[in-house]
Amino acid sequence: MVTLQHNYQNLVQKLAAAAQKAGRPSESVRLVAVSKTFPADDIRAVYAAGARDFGENYIQEWLAKADDLADLPDIVWHIIGDVQSNKTKAVAERAHWVHTIGRLKTAQRLSAQRPSEMPPLQVCVEVNIAGEAAKHGVPPAEAVALACEVAKLPNLRVRGLMCVAEAGADGAALAEQFGTMQKLLADLNAVGVAADVLSMGMSGDWETAVACGATHVRIGSAVFGRRDYGAAARQKSV
Repeated sequence: MVTLQHNYQNLVQKLAAAAQKAGRPSESVRLVAVSKTFPADDIRAVYAAGARDFGENYIQEWLAKADDLADLPDIVWHIIGDVQSNKTKAVAERAHWVHTIGRLKTAQRLSAQRPSEMPPLQVCVEVNIAGEAAKHGVPPAEAVALACEVAKLPNLRVRGLMCVAEAGADGAALAEQFGTMQKLLADLNAVGVAADVLSMGMSGDWETAVACGATHVRIGSAVFGRRDYGAAARQKSV
């Protein structure tokens, strides 16, 4: 547990330094600790080190952990995986953020199922920035239009855009992809949607993402250690 806390605190310091290097305030980058496949006890340990934002992909796994950690009232849950139609109700009722809006239908279901007494669900439109067939999200050319439609829904608040960069891309390609995201965010603001979030950057590319304006980086292995991908595959199936 001490190792997890050290990992988290060390990464927070590195993110702050990277933000300053990019000419931004040190607190302008938020770390979303990706806790998918890791147990509630690990999340509790990282929470004790100061983390409040945690990212989850698999809804059933997340719901069980959210129950176990219900005594942590200020924990913030970010859904960073695709949300299937039969899971939107649980997400609408219990999540704080959804980073992966790639279909208007999903957004409509989340808005309709968000309890009226809760604050709006914070959402990002997911952009398939490299046009990869295996990844979710809309093409860059469709991102602003989708965000504008989502922004009309009553119980959601469009905060910005999210992407997963192309795996194995070199530094120049990453900078181009993240730079496109930065331009799309500016375009979104130009058409009247006040958006301030770029959710991009993971364990292998966060430094380039921060240099290109990332406000939220989603990092798992650098905090929690190596992931059991066999367990991840089993969880993904439920």
